[in-house]
Amino acid sequence: MAELTFPHYLFRNGRATATIWILAVITGLLAAILPVEWIMVALAGATVLTLTAVQPLLVLAIALVAAPFGALESVILGGLSIDSGQILLGVALAGWIGRGLVQRQLKVPRSSLLPPLLIFVFLACVSLLNAPDLILGLKEVLKWVEIILIMMMVTDLAQDWHGKDGIWAIAFMLLMSGLVQATVGIWQFGLRGDGPEHFLVLERYYRAYGTFEQPNPYGGFMNLNALLALGILMALFSDWLLGMMGRRPAGADSLRSGWGMLLFFSAIGVAAFASILGLIFSWSRGAWMGFLAGLASMVVLWPRRTRYGLASLGVAGLLGLAMWQVGLVPTTVESRISSFTSDLTLGDVRGVDINDANYAVLERVAHWQAALDMARDHLWLGVGFGNYGAAYPNYALLNWPDALGHAHNYYLNLFAELGLLGLIAYLIAWMTIFWQTYRVLRRERTAVRGIALGLMGIWVALSVHHLVDKLYVNNIYIHLGVLLGLLQLADLHAASGEQVGEIEAGR
Repeated sequence: MAELTFPHYLFRNGRATATIWILAVITGLLAAILPVEWIMVALAGATVLTLTAVQPLLVLAIALVAAPFGALESVILGGLSIDSGQILLGVALAGWIGRGLVQRQLKVPRSSLLPPLLIFVFLACVSLLNAPDLILGLKEVLKWVEIILIMMMVTDLAQDWHGKDGIWAIAFMLLMSGLVQATVGIWQFGLRGDGPEHFLVLERYYRAYGTFEQPNPYGGFMNLNALLALGILMALFSDWLLGMMGRRPAGADSLRSGWGMLLFFSAIGVAAFASILGLIFSWSRGAWMGFLAGLASMVVLWPRRTRYGLASLGVAGLLGLAMWQVGLVPTTVESRISSFTSDLTLGDVRGVDINDANYAVLERVAHWQAALDMARDHLWLGVGFGNYGAAYPNYALLNWPDALGHAHNYYLNLFAELGLLGLIAYLIAWMTIFWQTYRVLRRERTAVRGIALGLMGIWVALSVHHLVDKLYVNNIYIHLGVLLGLLQLADLHAASGEQVGEIEAGR
């Protein structure tokens, strides 16, 4: 049954109404005795609790906006562990669980992704038996527990939220969160006029980093939003084009036409354009490579016949190569991309001369080497999940004594921390994600296919970017949990569409 509108919900749901009245009375009493600052905090808390009583996903939407501010909050508060994104997430999850217990309908949605994720978490816990720092490991395990819970909450609640439009509501939540960060990054790059000296590029601009405090994870975060928006735009364009040609597949439905469609298309376009600008301004090579790989996968899978997609990718590749050869690619971008491969040195880097040009590349290779040494000594279960930094002093190279917290390659990082078993479990889970997304692309006949197309681009971009970085930082994993929930919704939508098509065919 489709969810009721907000006013009707209040009148017909006694618990929500009682909660609002009680919070109103408590807020009034507090306003009479507390300072103004405390009143503002109380009002914010009352608002969040009210939204939780109405729909926990509304609190999750706020958490998505607040989550990337975690790193900035830590700097402002002098390292104090107060994370508004985590607090809001905890409230949303508590609201979901509490709501299910009260209604005696707490659901664990079925998903082919759940078993491999649980196996991965189990092996992560086992790896902590001999970990140097148990707290670091438990924090890393908690991230993946949150990812699973978020995925389940989104799958459970969004099916009844706004009826069939629940999946689009979740997609909008994600894109609006990305738009906030894109706006911050654009301002940092070209409008602020100053910034950290080591982020200076092109002699006058500063690399965008949003509230992540680092450009590389910021660029990776922009990928999550840019590719999702582009996937939706590609599907909408296909839907419009087929409609104009009178060739829309039987059983396919489209979004409303007219001004509503134009407004929807414009909002997605703004989110895509701003996120791509933020990605470019991050000046992150890893994020750029991930974006290009993700976009290439989307081009291949956009047509229903893969050979057309491969032909389109071939043409695009030839055009890009021609532009590179004739100098149409900006020199700064070309040098930024090519410098990584020219400075890359595989093998032992202890005897390599270090200079300003190759420092960043050699630093990564040195940490890759340390990760491989850890994996060699702890082949099966690693040094413990989240314990790369704790184990690093025993494996540090002479010129690289300081641990960066991770190996700047997530696969090597997992190999070092979880051993061969944990790495295989992660890869199986990731392959399941790819297979489920591909299955939706093959089955879906509505505009929801654009969401699946964007998700496929995201998975590819993450996989490629993880070759040179680790992106499960600064609450990005909250975003990932919602993306996985979005995938489950798309899978359910595709399955229900197939059932409807079979019924219509039977008639």
